[in-house]
Amino acid sequence: MSEQRRTRILYVENGIGYGGAIICLRHLVRNLDRSRFEPMVITGLGDEKYQDIVSEAKWQHIPDRRLDVVTMKRKLASKRWPSALPGLRWLLNQLLSRLDDVVNFLPSFLQTGWTILRFKPDLIHANNEPLCNRAAVLAGKLLNIPVINHVRGDQQGSLLMHSFFKLPDYFIAVSRWVSESIGRVGVPAEKRSYIYDGIELDKLDLNADGLAFRRQAHIPEHAFIVGLVGLLIPWKGQKLFIEAAKLLLTKMPDAIFALVGGTPEECRAFEAELRTIAKEPGLQGRVIFTGHVSNMAAVYKGLDIVVSASTSPEPLGTMIIEAMTLARPLIAPNHGGAVEMIEDGKTGLLFQAGNAEDLTAKIAAFYQNQNLRTALGQAARAHALQVFSVEEHVRQIEAVYDRILRSA
Repeated sequence: MSEQRRTRILYVENGIGYGGAIICLRHLVRNLDRSRFEPMVITGLGDEKYQDIVSEAKWQHIPDRRLDVVTMKRKLASKRWPSALPGLRWLLNQLLSRLDDVVNFLPSFLQTGWTILRFKPDLIHANNEPLCNRAAVLAGKLLNIPVINHVRGDQQGSLLMHSFFKLPDYFIAVSRWVSESIGRVGVPAEKRSYIYDGIELDKLDLNADGLAFRRQAHIPEHAFIVGLVGLLIPWKGQKLFIEAAKLLLTKMPDAIFALVGGTPEECRAFEAELRTIAKEPGLQGRVIFTGHVSNMAAVYKGLDIVVSASTSPEPLGTMIIEAMTLARPLIAPNHGGAVEMIEDGKTGLLFQAGNAEDLTAKIAAFYQNQNLRTALGQAARAHALQVFSVEEHVRQIEAVYDRILRSA
């Protein structure tokens, strides 16, 4: 098939930071059938981790947050004085929303539209929910190009958010749980399906050097490491994890509790708060921060227990797939996509979401039983290799493309 006849797909990623969403998108783009599809990727963020995309596809950085209105709204919500005058808080929020429209949305919309006119895609694949990707969704509708939204979380919120779910032509959810939440905002079953994220499992090195990660993080080689992997954002459960660590200090005297992951710019205050807590008596030196780590296989192999502690339901969880693939003992909350991925007591352990005591009990159960850690880790790997291969993910995504383009 000639270059001119390949189907052009424009991918748009406007997530909060470099995490599971963009990682899974890169796996998809790398493994597309290039004899049939020509990809281009737009990202709202553009640091060097994103710039690396140019080795895999055409890439353009179109900033979607020139001014951090989200943080401004969060600070306003924490203040009492706007409540002194009826309607003042509402008015200030409206002003901030219009500021967001002018400074952030409008330039992003115009640049996205111009990129669409130049690239001439046959289909737009927005890698997040519609409101987050409203520039791409609206530009696609204006230019009569089919739009797919890849939804990665529980859908609730404002009437504006609900209204944007009426615009895309189709929705791909990352789990059955997410697909059902889309249904609750009015998307009919024929306009949605769920496809589990795919990982390049063969590139996750089962023999990665976990000791190298420990040396990099300045962790003693003999320590027992419990690690929570994920961006440092409040709903990922780092506070809950530290609370569990406090309860385990005397029961696990050789344990280090590691927070593995970078911090989005708008969550710097949250990271500072976590670091202050980690300096409390007994915790200093026992709770560590590694920041972003690029070699995740070495991270997982360097951890004795991997924890997901999200306080809001995780739609699926790339780190869960990676940890399972590398046969790591895994603990996750009993809500969201984790329930679809982990069979409690067979491929991992589930704890009562938001319950530090129950999380503590599950960590202690693994700590005290090496045979349990090994058995569940091996079972998790077998399950992941069967269900989460990138080849199956890409096959299902391409089938959606074909179906949407035939009906366009």
